[in-house]
Amino acid sequence: MRSTALRSTVTALSAAVCLTLSAALPAAASGSADSAGSGTATGRTVISDGHVDIGPRFAEEGWTVQIRDDTADPAVWRDTDDVVLQVKDTAKIEAPGGGEFGFLGDAGDDVWVLPQAQQDGVVWPGWNSQDAEVTATVEREVTWELTDVTGPGDFVLFLNGAFGTPETVFDGTAKLPQETGIDVNSHVHGNWAFTKPGTYLLDVRMKATTKDGKTHDSRRTLHFSVGPQDPEQAFTTSDSAGSDEGQKAQKDTSDPQTDGSSDSGSSSTPLWWGIGAAAVVAAVALFAVQRTGRGDREKSASAAESSVPGKEKGGTDESA
Repeated sequence: MRSTALRSTVTALSAAVCLTLSAALPAAASGSADSAGSGTATGRTVISDGHVDIGPRFAEEGWTVQIRDDTADPAVWRDTDDVVLQVKDTAKIEAPGGGEFGFLGDAGDDVWVLPQAQQDGVVWPGWNSQDAEVTATVEREVTWELTDVTGPGDFVLFLNGAFGTPETVFDGTAKLPQETGIDVNSHVHGNWAFTKPGTYLLDVRMKATTKDGKTHDSRRTLHFSVGPQDPEQAFTTSDSAGSDEGQKAQKDTSDPQTDGSSDSGSSSTPLWWGIGAAAVVAAVALFAVQRTGRGDREKSASAAESSVPGKEKGGTDESA
């Protein structure tokens, strides 16, 4: 079922709501250009806790989008179709409602949020462009597109901007594709919000031009399992996702394994504090995600939603 009806309001996560979540600061995820992980793992896995990043890299097959799994020691890269990111009920909160938080639903509605600030017991997905060959060869930035969203509810990815004002990276209910820019050698986290439980498939594309003038393009699908369902159900294929050029064969997934538990339990209070703490720090953070909203989007008519061309978005995660 196509994602429908999330209002594309980027004007809202302000301090007007008493955000009640654990006082963790946003970002500062581990990982840098020197520790961006070089090994590639095979076999299906469900990740429900700990740090992961989505990003481009030059693998054996060439340019591709993969998931860097920091829950493994040492960190490894995984094919996106081999990974389900499980959004457990510990990530479920009640939407505060009101104009500023309207895009999360009416007051009291359930919404599952993977926050910008890391929280125990919740998977912490970010995105980075820190693969060694990417940082050495790509000209300035990587273009990241959201090309399709499939799921039972609405999806939005947003950042905590200065003084709590949210800045939307992707709104799954607006016109697709949407795109944003990722500076080379950057590492960022945001808030991933889902309005209903079930399986969500996010079709993404990352492309860049290297210093030799060559263009590189990869289309992949991100798999999310939201709520109490069996996360194995999210190992499904998106009809609209493209495939990487040079992807020669499918991985052997005959020996699936699961990381993390599937226990539940709503945790509204700690999550809201994480978003709030992240918003405060974001007021003084450097911005690494650029040109948010570039490309075809449907925005609401509110003047507060208009974006300034070239404005940089998002708090950069400096390696710890």
